[in-house]
Amino acid sequence: MLPIVAIVGRPNVGKSTLFNRLTKKRDALVDDIPGVTRDRLYATIEWDEKNLVIVDTGGFDSSDKEELLGRVKRQVEMVIEEADLVILLFDGRTGPVLADEELIMLLRRAQKKVVYAVNKIDGPEHEHLSMEFYSFGIDRVFPISSSHGYGIGSLMEQVVGDLPVLEHPQEDEGRIKIAIIGRPNVGKSSLINKIIGSDRLIVSELPGTTRDSVDISFEREGKSYLLIDTAGIRRRGRVKEKIEKFSILKALKAINRCHISVILLDSQAGIYDQDTKICGYALKRGCGMVIAFNKWDLVKNKPPLIKSLENSIDRQLGFVSFVPIINISALTGERVKKLFTLIDRVWVQYNSHVSTPAINKTLENIVKRHPPPSIGGKRPKFFYATQVSIHPPVFIFFVNRPDSIHLSYKRYLINQFKKQFGLNLIPIKVFFRER
Repeated sequence: MLPIVAIVGRPNVGKSTLFNRLTKKRDALVDDIPGVTRDRLYATIEWDEKNLVIVDTGGFDSSDKEELLGRVKRQVEMVIEEADLVILLFDGRTGPVLADEELIMLLRRAQKKVVYAVNKIDGPEHEHLSMEFYSFGIDRVFPISSSHGYGIGSLMEQVVGDLPVLEHPQEDEGRIKIAIIGRPNVGKSSLINKIIGSDRLIVSELPGTTRDSVDISFEREGKSYLLIDTAGIRRRGRVKEKIEKFSILKALKAINRCHISVILLDSQAGIYDQDTKICGYALKRGCGMVIAFNKWDLVKNKPPLIKSLENSIDRQLGFVSFVPIINISALTGERVKKLFTLIDRVWVQYNSHVSTPAINKTLENIVKRHPPPSIGGKRPKFFYATQVSIHPPVFIFFVNRPDSIHLSYKRYLINQFKKQFGLNLIPIKVFFRER
């Protein structure tokens, strides 16, 4: 599970600029999440060998017509529920204002871990502009320039040092961890109730990682599962655009914890951009997936809808074409048992380990049948390969020139390995190392 760091502040203090600085820095490894092109809200980065999720709350400023202070308060109240640490950003040019003090008080009441930064300090000669903010009773502020990069290293050193160590509870061990993910009103609660109600073998209810989620431990047909309940995704006082973005954030946290994500969609409403983003993040994270179209019992004329959904799937979810898809009714229980059959099939592949001799025999045949293209008259040479982990399966190939492996050949190897080793329902990861 990755820690989440949210950048918070009143409008125009430079939140999005700081986000862009952190995610585009050469030392930061950024995930390009499929389906997330416009309106990018978050990115997974590596900083000083620590992986974390950076959240840009700057995207909440532009479309909100509420009064300034109320707008910022609402933004912070939502983000503090999800973030493990908050970077509170001030504007060094305008100096302290009432809205800054209100934000500080909100975060203090929430007992959230906070790192304070004063932006628009372009060099040491301007650091005196940050001194005024100590009047808020802050122990330390970091003078930075999001635009020019000044002070960013010191800020992030503090952030990484303050991040909590997130560990999975021991009760998770040995269980298949499933997250039910979906937009509001797609039927997550109904599906969870149907799963739990039909089994009647709830072992325990474990405190979740956020205040409104519960991890439900149960058994089904001799297998142990841990259900990560994200049904509390809809909050009181619904705010359309903000809620949609923060429900993605909540899904992201669940995806970071689970083995398999059940992406729940409304069969009548079709596929939304948010669904595409969630699938993209799950793919990048490397978790197993099952896509379930719910409310199938409400569909009167099924053949035309099936055709329409097939077209939408090809158009919007083509990048996860390997993921099994099922139509269900959480209300009536139709095909819920079949859903678990798919989950179990995905789990078998997700948990599989291939022996090194089998890997190298297969690699030899693949390369012999279709050698990698030569670059500059030289062809990459494969020495051997091995599987280094599961959840998902990860393979490392040792070659003489790893940088010369073309992306198309990498895709070819992935497809061949999935085909040869029966991993067709899951994502796998491959890396190339020099030998």
